[in-house]
Amino acid sequence: MELSIIVVNWNTRELLAQCLDSVYANPPWCAFEVWVVDNASSDGSAQMVRERFPQVHLMANSENVGFARANNQAIALSEGRFILLLNSDTIVQPNALSHMLAFMDAHAEAGIVGTQLLNADGSPQWCFGPFPSLMSESARAFGLNTRWPFAALWGARRCARGEYQATDWLLGAALMVRRAVLNDVGLLDANYFMYSEEVDLAYRVKRAGWQNFVLCDAPIIHLGQQSTSQIPAAMKAELFRSKLKYFRKFHGKTAAALLRLAFTSSIRLKHWSYNLRGQRDVARLWAATWQEFSASEPMRVNVLAAVNAEPRTPVNR
Repeated sequence: MELSIIVVNWNTRELLAQCLDSVYANPPWCAFEVWVVDNASSDGSAQMVRERFPQVHLMANSENVGFARANNQAIALSEGRFILLLNSDTIVQPNALSHMLAFMDAHAEAGIVGTQLLNADGSPQWCFGPFPSLMSESARAFGLNTRWPFAALWGARRCARGEYQATDWLLGAALMVRRAVLNDVGLLDANYFMYSEEVDLAYRVKRAGWQNFVLCDAPIIHLGQQSTSQIPAAMKAELFRSKLKYFRKFHGKTAAALLRLAFTSSIRLKHWSYNLRGQRDVARLWAATWQEFSASEPMRVNVLAAVNAEPRTPVNR
């Protein structure tokens, strides 16, 4: 088995069907398998997979165990020499998977390869870049990451020219990694419920001596935020918490404390400024984000519950 494709899903039934259709319509040149890990969706996603895609290995969790742990479940049972982590809100384009595999075969130093992600209208997304620093994340918290000189120094990137580019981190919507690399550095860190787990993995991969790349000639459409938009305040808070975990892990408690101060200030400032401008709905969103972020125990309604719950065994194989 050359390639194992793993898709984690939470309540994106139709998008998941579209994603799987695109995989089978544009398969790689090699033998491959597809795994879907459903995190206790309530929209019939798991049943849809059983009925429409019986060839898929389905794992139906009784509770939402998070993105990292769900991927790890399938990685542990999969057989591919390469593993592709693919979001349910992606649409695979012709030859994209084959190009990614060919690149990995041709570049023994490549630990991870991603691809240029596209918006629905075909425009390129900002989907890779340098590893985050205290300065870059503080600037991002206040919305300065897209402005000069911050964007030039620390901003996310998109392919400008050429066939591929070396990079630090890559967005995890379509990320291919060698199994040998995971054997070397370990799986996704399940301490992240959602967000930053791909940055964490990319950091460990580069620290172990491998290189990370993004392909510019193998685009995949990424619709983006299809699960997270269902509970935006909880997801914003989870994003901030995940970044703090990353900084605490790799840069120490002092850096994490300073970043927490930046996040706290930016959330309160956004709540105040949107209220002042009369944008009550947005102000309420940031108020709810603050409530989530500042809670000693995150509320994590439904989607963020029971991270350590034991998953079910595969439903079909």
